[in-house]
Amino acid sequence: MSLIAQITPLEIALALLAVGAIETLLCRFSPETMVGPDGWLLRRDLT
Repeated sequence: MSLIAQITPLEIALALLAVGAIETLLCRFSPETMVGPDGWLLRRDLT
């Protein structure tokens, strides 16, 4: 079996949940120079 055939929908869902949680925590607790208007992260809608 190939590696792609071994990935289950549950693993995909858990990976997406983990990425969303990490992004939320990173954007909430990072300094303004990292996530603010002049920051280097892509998300700019934080107020």
